[in-house]
Amino acid sequence: MNPPSLYLSTTLRRIESRHANEPLMQRAGASAAEWAAMLAGEQNHPVLVLAGPGNNGGDAFEVAHLLRQRFFDVCVVFSADPDKLPPDAAAARRRYVAAGGVTSDRIPEDTRWSLIVDGLFGIGLTRAPEGDYAQGIAAANSLAERDNCPMLALDCPSGLNADTGVALTPVIHATHTITFIAAKPGLLTADGPDHCGEIRVANLDLDPAAEIRPDGQVLSLADFASRLKPRRNNTHKGSFGSAGILGGAKSMVGAAFLAGRAALKLGAGRVYLGMLDPEAPSVDLQQPELMMRRADTLLQTDLQALACGPGLGRSAEALRLLEQSLKAPVQIVLDADALNLLAEDGRLEGNLYNRVGPAILTPHPAEAARLLGCSVRDIQNDRIKAACELAERYRSHIALKGCGTVIATVDGRWWINTTGNPGMATAGMGDVLSGLIVALLSQNWPPEMALLAAVHLHGAAADRLVAGGTGPIGLTAGEIIDASRDLFNEWVIGNTSL
Repeated sequence: MNPPSLYLSTTLRRIESRHANEPLMQRAGASAAEWAAMLAGEQNHPVLVLAGPGNNGGDAFEVAHLLRQRFFDVCVVFSADPDKLPPDAAAARRRYVAAGGVTSDRIPEDTRWSLIVDGLFGIGLTRAPEGDYAQGIAAANSLAERDNCPMLALDCPSGLNADTGVALTPVIHATHTITFIAAKPGLLTADGPDHCGEIRVANLDLDPAAEIRPDGQVLSLADFASRLKPRRNNTHKGSFGSAGILGGAKSMVGAAFLAGRAALKLGAGRVYLGMLDPEAPSVDLQQPELMMRRADTLLQTDLQALACGPGLGRSAEALRLLEQSLKAPVQIVLDADALNLLAEDGRLEGNLYNRVGPAILTPHPAEAARLLGCSVRDIQNDRIKAACELAERYRSHIALKGCGTVIATVDGRWWINTTGNPGMATAGMGDVLSGLIVALLSQNWPPEMALLAAVHLHGAAADRLVAGGTGPIGLTAGEIIDASRDLFNEWVIGNTSL
């Protein structure tokens, strides 16, 4: 099965226009009504349907009409001018009224609901809801909490930007979202996951990928499955490369240890740690297989891949070592203070841009803002745009970390990763990710696939831990390492048995 494609609203409008003569709204209503009936449960419990002034309101009328045919007690709240509805939405309203349905301009006060259906605004909303609609969203959220009932959003929760995932105020807190034709990126990144709940895609009997190239993709195992192969018997440690970790300044040696342990346990043949702190331990007692070096010595070591940044600091020495690293003929991953130094010193940007092959950068939003010379809000207002700008400016593959990590490559493609959970919001997680990436690079994975696989694995390992009762509160970065090794080996075994 191919991973879900992601489409921006402008592209979806083009697809819809190509099928203007097909009953897309009725198909959407039928798909949504099927799920709504399951969520509502018993037919004698009332269902509240909020219908807006556009085509999303038309979807809501279709749902209400079909639920009434199933003998649900349906209350439709609609306060717009019916004469100003778009043609398809007006036709949906007429079908609902012709079958005996009525509307109200306000939500009844004393009814307890089994389900609330949000059909106020769809994917076209770009500003905060106002007036009656803002009050309706706030009331719907309060009623869903009061009655402990599900909230089903049609296409996109009202108040959420379907392209960027930015939640306007107020915004629907849906427990379920049925989105039409194709998945939208804003449902999966930034505020989207907090407002969409369970997501289903109803393609309305269309195959959009056959018509228009998707804008992006949901990251999945299929994106790197071709590299998941068992090891040959006739191998040795040199077969799996040497990975280096440059960092470990005073009081931050733990960051380098985490990255090194992750690299070792994801299969790098040798892992060297180049520590800036002259008093750093000469051995990692928890992982004595790691080989300790002075930072300068590390850069003279024969490496296949280098992660620069875990605990690096921002000293003059760190800057000098970073500059040398960028000139080294080695696959490189930049994170943490390596990114901050890159943002501060314009010379480094040229060194990075002119490298033979693309580097990998893994910024969080604050680091991304420094790299692009803007605010964190600017980054979060359009995470996909920010990731793609970083990839172009620095000629590097980018993982913009956060809720729904965005991966952008130098050729303009992008993915959103849906693995991971709030337990990962803790110190050291980025260091572990750097170690996972550099481990795959050292084993000759192409940079793009190494980044995709490591990001997906990082989050999936955290999800497995939480599913098994570890966290999410109190989950630590170090716990991700063994879970990543176990899951990665399962992927290899499962891939070879297909």
